[in-house]
Amino acid sequence: MHLTRRDFLELAIVTGAYLTANPVKALAEMTYDDIMRFKPVGNVTLLFTTDMHAHLEPLYFAEPMNLVAPKALKGTPGYITGKEFLKYYKIAPGTLEAYFTSCVNFPELAHKFGKMGGAAHITTIIKSVIAERGRDKVLVMDGGDTWTTTAIGTFSEGKSVVEWMTYTGYDLFVAHWDYTFGKEIFLKRIEELEKGGCEFITHNVVDELWGDLVFKPYTIREVGGVKLGIIGSSFPFTPLANPKQFVEGWSFGIREDQLQQFVNELREKHKVDAVIFLTHNGFPLDQKLAKVVKGIDVIISGHTHDITPKAVRVGNTLVLIAGSHGKFVGRLDLDIKNGRIRDYSFKLYPVASNLVPPDKGAQRIVEKWKKEINKKYNLDEEIGVAEVMLYKRDTFFSTWDWLVGEAINDYYGGDLDVVHSPGYRWGTVVLPGQKITRNHVYDYTAITYPNVYVLKRKGKDLLAIWEDIADNVFNPDPFYQQGGDMTRIWNVEYEIEINGPQYKRIKKVWIGGKPLKEDKEYLVAVYGGPPPPPDAIEPDYKPVPVYDILIDYIKKKKNIRVRTKPNVKVLDAPYVTYDQCYGGSA
Repeated sequence: MHLTRRDFLELAIVTGAYLTANPVKALAEMTYDDIMRFKPVGNVTLLFTTDMHAHLEPLYFAEPMNLVAPKALKGTPGYITGKEFLKYYKIAPGTLEAYFTSCVNFPELAHKFGKMGGAAHITTIIKSVIAERGRDKVLVMDGGDTWTTTAIGTFSEGKSVVEWMTYTGYDLFVAHWDYTFGKEIFLKRIEELEKGGCEFITHNVVDELWGDLVFKPYTIREVGGVKLGIIGSSFPFTPLANPKQFVEGWSFGIREDQLQQFVNELREKHKVDAVIFLTHNGFPLDQKLAKVVKGIDVIISGHTHDITPKAVRVGNTLVLIAGSHGKFVGRLDLDIKNGRIRDYSFKLYPVASNLVPPDKGAQRIVEKWKKEINKKYNLDEEIGVAEVMLYKRDTFFSTWDWLVGEAINDYYGGDLDVVHSPGYRWGTVVLPGQKITRNHVYDYTAITYPNVYVLKRKGKDLLAIWEDIADNVFNPDPFYQQGGDMTRIWNVEYEIEINGPQYKRIKKVWIGGKPLKEDKEYLVAVYGGPPPPPDAIEPDYKPVPVYDILIDYIKKKKNIRVRTKPNVKVLDAPYVTYDQCYGGSA
């Protein structure tokens, strides 16, 4: 690897690394002080996290190999990954920042730099910035997907994460997967948060019957001697992306006209100095909102797990997002005076758990809840060994989902034609050679509706479902993208033209090596979506939680080596393979 002096200078600016006569050594010996180095600006500091998915302990999480985009969005922030991401943001390969922001050489860099994230390490960064700036100048916010989808989060009904958030000093919160505990538990957790000083705001949830706002849409805070108006937004498509029963009686949506009204209200009635929009809308959607809603100064986005080493400016609005899985704490300093942002400075702090010391109080909270959940679930039990890297995040295919397909088919006696795994963006990486624990399985599957169901579906109905999902993922208008990657389809090979006509993107399909027949009935296993009607479930195949199936299968197989070759051929866009990014094959 050849780096010019300019490369090192640019890298030093980004990472805060000292330059010495031996710059490579300086980069390799980064310290906590290097990570925290930041030149403060102005009188307001916004600190933010998003999409932690209840990962209270450090982990490995690789950014996706592919973020395949419709033509209109190709090459825009939110659709750049891997080597292209490093080039776009001028990040030197092999560095700590490259490790945190791309998939390139991930297993190798994981051994070099160690695990990422962890609640106690996040707390250290937040408390350090508060100590530096003063509490009156700092607002701490979280963008949702925070309480659930790990064992420690889901099996404590979110209590573990709420206790940590309260201890750390979060001020504001919005939500998405958090709603999947159901209204009663969700409202109880919100009450606990607010007693601890963290306010829940969301403008886009209304009562279906009366049209009244369910939650407070915005709040006004004095920070650094100026008035900030902060509007919240929950994921607009929650009743579609998750079972509607969890939010029965509540209507969601983008509600851009209503958002404009609240922006106007804050500026004209309350005379705020700046308007901040804290959302779980998704990064592409928020960039479009910045174009159609006037008067928002800063949008802090969530949901799509994207990373912005530099703020994206859309007109007069700054749009930011801080990754996922607790890998980053975002910091935006603002110089605000007389109702105008005069200057700003932005940074993503990488939560490198080998370099950032854990906060002792936060660590006690994590250990307490881990011990409590361990009583029943034995999270650290080693159940197998990964012989290839197990990962989830990608536009179309993942090794983890192929393993899920194998396991579910094995559980049901090898009878299945197709297994559907949802295109969730979350799930810990297990490195080649790493022991697989029960906790790893829960990291991918610990949702509040985990059952696997077996159904019969005609080929033409399967095609219609897959086309509908493809339109969701590849619609060129972000307002019609409802989140997630393409559904993973085990035992199926297919070709797709992502810029093809609506509902005609999928060109050829083979199931079990044979061409799909539209009128043939196939036996299909599904999980991760709304439960099917009872009469649609095949009576000879009992619904079982997916994590129980996976744990038993991994225990039986011991050494886990699954297919790494994608089962999809993308006809009109580049598609990076496992071998190209990680090396090795299966």
